[in-house]
Amino acid sequence: MATTEVEIVSPQRNLFSGEAEMVVCRAEGGDIAFLANHMPYLAVLEPGVVRLDLEGGEQLRFAVHGGFVEVHDNRVTMLASVAETPEEIDVARAQRALDEAERRVSAGDDPDAERARQRAEARLEVARAPGAGQH
Repeated sequence: MATTEVEIVSPQRNLFSGEAEMVVCRAEGGDIAFLANHMPYLAVLEPGVVRLDLEGGEQLRFAVHGGFVEVHDNRVTMLASVAETPEEIDVARAQRALDEAERRVSAGDDPDAERARQRAEARLEVARAPGAGQH
């Protein structure tokens, strides 16, 4: 399968630079996948999981908590406000954050509660994915 160049950066570091067969992320309108030679695209990243399907079947996952994604000239560039690898995620802490966010969502009086829930869910999905932390 053809590949596309991928760059994922945050203010702290360059998380990934290389080739991928497919890139999946959550943008404003929902989840979107990019294959080689995707048409130009620009969107705001929502809190969620970024999945890279590499050649040979390997997958990498990152928890991303906002930013921008641009696709142009067979290159996907993500500028993430915060991005975490599976190794960096404290599962117990993420679970506590999810429980607290769900409580806040249920109370209905906190406009930031839904985004907090999305961030916690992304962290848990990345940390619990098969092969997480084993790249």
